[in-house]
Amino acid sequence: MRREYVTFMEQLPIYINLDAIEDYPLHWHNCLEIIFVLKGTIFVQMESETYELREREIEIVNADEPHRIYSNDFDNKVLTFKIDLDFFEKYYNDVKNIYFYTNSSEEGVQEKEKYQVLRKFLSILACEAIQKSDDYDEKIEEEMIKLLFHLLNNFHYLIYDEEDLRENEVQFERYHRITKFIYNNYMNKISLKDIAKREFLSSYYLSHEIKNMAGTNFMDFLNSTRVHESVKLLLDTEKTISEISEEVGFSHTRYYNKYFKMYYKMTPLQFRKKNYIQEEKYERAKKLKEIPILEAIDYISYYLEDYDRFNYKKEIVKIEADVSSNIGKLNNYWKEVINLGDALELLKEKEQSFVKDIQKDIGFEYGIVQYLFHKDMRIYFNENVDFLNWNEVEKLMEFLVDIQLKPIIILDKVFENIDAFLRLIESFILYFEELYGIEEVGNWKFRVSKDLPKEYILAAQEIFDKYQLEDIVEEPFIEDENVNFIYDTSYMVPYIIYNFINEKENMLFLKAYDTVEENSVMKNELFFGAPGLTALNGIKKSSYYAYYFLSKLGDELVSKGDGYIVTSCEDNYQILLYSFTEDINKLIDFEALSKKRGEKNISEKEISLSIKNLQYDYKVTIYEIGEKVGSAYNNWISMGRPKRLTEEEVEIIYNISKPKISLHFAKKKPVYNLISKIQGYGAVLITLQKVQKHLF
Repeated sequence: MRREYVTFMEQLPIYINLDAIEDYPLHWHNCLEIIFVLKGTIFVQMESETYELREREIEIVNADEPHRIYSNDFDNKVLTFKIDLDFFEKYYNDVKNIYFYTNSSEEGVQEKEKYQVLRKFLSILACEAIQKSDDYDEKIEEEMIKLLFHLLNNFHYLIYDEEDLRENEVQFERYHRITKFIYNNYMNKISLKDIAKREFLSSYYLSHEIKNMAGTNFMDFLNSTRVHESVKLLLDTEKTISEISEEVGFSHTRYYNKYFKMYYKMTPLQFRKKNYIQEEKYERAKKLKEIPILEAIDYISYYLEDYDRFNYKKEIVKIEADVSSNIGKLNNYWKEVINLGDALELLKEKEQSFVKDIQKDIGFEYGIVQYLFHKDMRIYFNENVDFLNWNEVEKLMEFLVDIQLKPIIILDKVFENIDAFLRLIESFILYFEELYGIEEVGNWKFRVSKDLPKEYILAAQEIFDKYQLEDIVEEPFIEDENVNFIYDTSYMVPYIIYNFINEKENMLFLKAYDTVEENSVMKNELFFGAPGLTALNGIKKSSYYAYYFLSKLGDELVSKGDGYIVTSCEDNYQILLYSFTEDINKLIDFEALSKKRGEKNISEKEISLSIKNLQYDYKVTIYEIGEKVGSAYNNWISMGRPKRLTEEEVEIIYNISKPKISLHFAKKKPVYNLISKIQGYGAVLITLQKVQKHLF
C-alpha cells in the first residue's frame, strides 16, 4: 500500500528520523512531512515536478501528497519530520485543508530569514528528541506550536507568492474557501457558476479571481487537481483507467488522458506501468538506510548556538581547596602586555577611553604600539627632511605615561635609506629623553617587525647602546590579521584563562579594541570577528572579563587543576572556576563552536567547592560571566542580531554585558562549602576578603 500510516513517537505528535536515501518510491502519508537535507543532494518528485534539494535545503510534503525521494549520491543524510495534523488542528481550525509550500527551485531563495527560522525550529525539535532532557515532551509540543504559526505566516500556499494577501483578510479567506471547495469536490460535476453563487460573486469576476490565485483558469485548475489526485488511485488500486477517470470527475476517459499527458508527459496507463509495484515488491524497492539520529547533531548544532537546552546536562564537579597550603608564586604574566594596535587609532579620544578602562580594571605593564613612525603620525614628509615633527607622537606618549602604560614600540622599515631610519630613531630618543628624562624612556621597549632587515637592527642597537637603553627585542612581532567570529563569543573566557594560568599562550593576537580593517567582513556594526577586548562602540566582550578575572588573582598559588585555580594574597583568597574541555587550549573556528559543545558536552556544571582551614570570617564576592550571564554577544543574539543599534540599544547592551555579582558571608569554620554553576563556556570568580575586627 502506497499510503503509509505513520506511528508517531510515544506520547508525541511527531516522528523524526535520519536516513541515507537512494530511492524511496512514490508514496504518501497521513501526515505533514518536512524534509531537511543535512548532507549531500537528493531529488524530490511531487506531482508532476521534480525538485533538487542540496545541503541545508528544505521541502514540505503535504498530507496525502504523492512524492518520491531519490538520489544519485547515496552519501546523503536526510532528516525528516512527520507531523500529526490532528495536533495542529487543536491550535488552528481547518489546518488539514491548508497546504504549505517552499521554493526549492530558485537559487539562493532558501537563505532568506524565514528559512533560517524554520531550520532553527526543526533543529530544536531534533535536539529535544535526541537529548530527551527533563520535560522534553512538553518542550517539543511548545516548539511544534511555534512551528505551526511560522508555517502559517510564511509558507501558506496562498501567501507564499502573494505577500499582499497578508494584509487583505477578506481576500485571503475567500481564496481559501474557493481552494478548499475545489479540493473537496473535484470528483463531482462542479462549475464556475456554482462557486460564484456560493461566494456571491459574478462568474466573470470569480474567473479573474481564480486566475490571480492559481495562475490558471478555473477548468485547468480543477482538472489539474483531478489529475494529481488520480495518481494515488493508479498506484494504490487495481481500478481500470475508465473507473479512475470517472471517480476523479472527468466526463470521459479522453479528457482524462489529455490532461494527464499535459502534466506527466505520458498517459495514465503508461504512468501506471512505469510506477506501479505490487505491495511486497514495493517494500523491497525502498533503498534507504536508517542512521542513528544522534549523528544529526553535528549538522544542526549551528542552529542551536543560542538554544538554552542544547546539551546542558547537569554535571556535578567536586573541588576541594586547603587554603593553608602554598605551592609557590603565581606567574601573572597576563598583565605584562596588551596589543594597542595602530598608533593613529590610539590618538582618538574614544579609543583612549577604552584603554583607560582597561588600565583601571586590569592594569597592564606594557602596551604594543604599531606604526608609530609612519607618515600618518605627521613626523616627516620625505627622507631629506632634517626637522622631525614629534607633536602627534608626543600626544600619544603623554597619554601612555599618564595611564602608567609603558610602550613596546614596533620598529619597521619606514625608510629604504638606513641613515634616514637611524636619524629618525635617534631624534625620537633625544626628543623624549629631554621631555621625560632618560629614566622614563629607559623603561620603554623596542621590538622589531618581521620586515626590518638585520643591518637596520644592528645599526639601531648601536644607538640604543650609546644612550644606555634596553636591547632591542629581536624576536619579530608578527601581526595576526585573521578574522574569527569566535573572538566575539564566550568561548574566549575559558580559552584565555586556561592558556594564561598554564603559560601556554601570550595572546598578543588579541587587541585592546576592535578596528575596521581591509580584511574585515562586516554584516553588522557590533560583532564582525575582530580580536578586540572591546567592540567598536565600547561594549566589553566576554574576553575583556577573562582578563579582569585574572587580574583579581593573588600572588601565591594555593591549588590548581582542570577548570580551576586557587590563589592567595596575604589573608585573602581567590578561586577562579572556568569551563574545561580537553582542547580548550585551542582557538577553534566559529563554525565549530556549537559542534564542539555537542562533542565535548559543555554542560551546565554544578560545582561543589569545599574550602578548608579558613582562619577568619570572610566577605565572599562572586562574579559570573559566560554564555548565559553578561555576554555581550549572547545579549545581541537575544535582541535578534540587529545589524545596526540605536543609542538606546547600545546603552542597554553596554549595561547588561557585565559579570553578575553576588555577596555572601563565610564564618570561620573547618570547611566552607559553596555551590556554583557554569552554563556553557564561561567562568566564575570567587573572592574571600578577610573581615576586619573592630574594637569599640
